[in-house]
Amino acid sequence: MLLEKGADANAQGGLYGNTLQAAAARGGQDGRKMVAMLLEKAADINTQGGLFGNALQAASWKGNKGIVEVLLEKGADLNAQGGLFGNALQAASRKGNKEIVGMLLEKGADVNAQGGLFGNALQAAA
Repeated sequence: MLLEKGADANAQGGLYGNTLQAAAARGGQDGRKMVAMLLEKAADINTQGGLFGNALQAASWKGNKGIVEVLLEKGADLNAQGGLFGNALQAASRKGNKEIVGMLLEKGADVNAQGGLFGNALQAAA
């Protein structure tokens, strides 16, 4: 309803930085539908900002496999830097989300990327 009335799908601000990241963190079927709808309405899949830096990192931390799949299908940057954990691989590694770690590695995530709270994915996993 809000999008139909002209709400900006890329508006910045708040804890999650943008609506796509908030929906990715929400998870579940509702979150997945919201992510798909926002992308359909031209939300920038790689927008930076907020707690997790981007939507892929948020979904990876929260263990939202279905949302991670959608974001990867739609071209999310696997190695985008920023946010609390530095990147999606570090977020999934810290949370112990083995399935998501595997998905990200299979798609080409940089296992040695630096940044974030723990510095790299191996330290995040420790």
